[in-house]
Amino acid sequence: MKNSEIKFSIELDEKNLPKKILWNASDKEEEGAESTKSISLNVWDNLNQSTLRIDLWTEDMSVVEMKRFYIDVLGGMGQTILNSTGDEYISEEIKILCDKLVKHVNEENKKTSK
Repeated sequence: MKNSEIKFSIELDEKNLPKKILWNASDKEEEGAESTKSISLNVWDNLNQSTLRIDLWTEDMSVVEMKRFYIDVLGGMGQTILNSTGDEYISEEIKILCDKLVKHVNEENKKTSK
């Protein structure tokens, strides 16, 4: 059986806020840790039948990037639901929501760039 590892290294400032986030994976094409501005990790706690979440981001991640990141996360979840369960309804509803959110963010960006 093959094993695969994903590792995160978080450098914290004096207030314990993420200053730098590095990640690495044993199956990654390029060797070595890579920097990122944000991670969102969700783990199903089978014992308590609930989801455990870890959301971290660095101070240099802009609000626009944060919004885009979470829209992408939602879209990916919709695709995963479709692939894993075949539930087209949930997948499509998530896609519709993502489309609305993209439109909102685009309109918001137009207002602030004027």
